[in-house]
This record gives sequence, structure tokens and C-alpha cells, in this order.
Amino acid sequence: MAKIIKGDEVIVLTGKDKGKRGRVQQRVDANHIVVDGINVAKKAVKPNPMTGATGGIIDKLMPIHVSNVAIFNAATGKADRVGVKVVDGKRARVYKSTGEAVKV
Repeated sequence: MAKIIKGDEVIVLTGKDKGKRGRVQQRVDANHIVVDGINVAKKAVKPNPMTGATGGIIDKLMPIHVSNVAIFNAATGKADRVGVKVVDGKRARVYKSTGEAVKV
């Protein structure tokens, strides 16, 4: 079970965007996620008259490693670790600090 999934609000722990918060847009693979507004790179794009696309410089969201982010606990207002607990025969994600379930 993935500890950070699509739709979670995360906070960046290291790097140029340290301290920023954003929502997970997608999981690229098991170790990388794309977060809205985090790790944005500039990309030069050529115009393509066949499709009607204009050229220029665009912002592109790049993946970030899951070890560089932590899930944001709204109750405490801080970053938190996630654990997995069996509740009623199903696995559920819980905050390590408080033990309450993570809401998606």
C-alpha cells in the first residue's frame, strides 16, 4: 500500500521548494510523484503549425521523489509520517503522531 497517493496534500521537506505545500496530481512510478506547483521547470517548445500549437516557454511540472515530501496533517498543521493499520479487516493509512485515519 502506498503511503502517499493521488489527492493527498503534501509538504516538501528538502530542495528548492522546501516548506511549500501542494496536492499530489499523479504517481509517476513507485518512487516519484507530481505535485501541483512544486518542482516547476521552464521548457522551450517549438511551434507546430500542423496542430496549431504556438511556441514559447512553458512551465512544466517535474516529478519529485517521495522521500522528499511528507503528508500534511491539518489537525496539527505540520508534516507527518504515515503508517498502515488493520481496521475491520481492511488496511487503512493512519498518522503516526496521532493514530487517526488519513482522509483522502
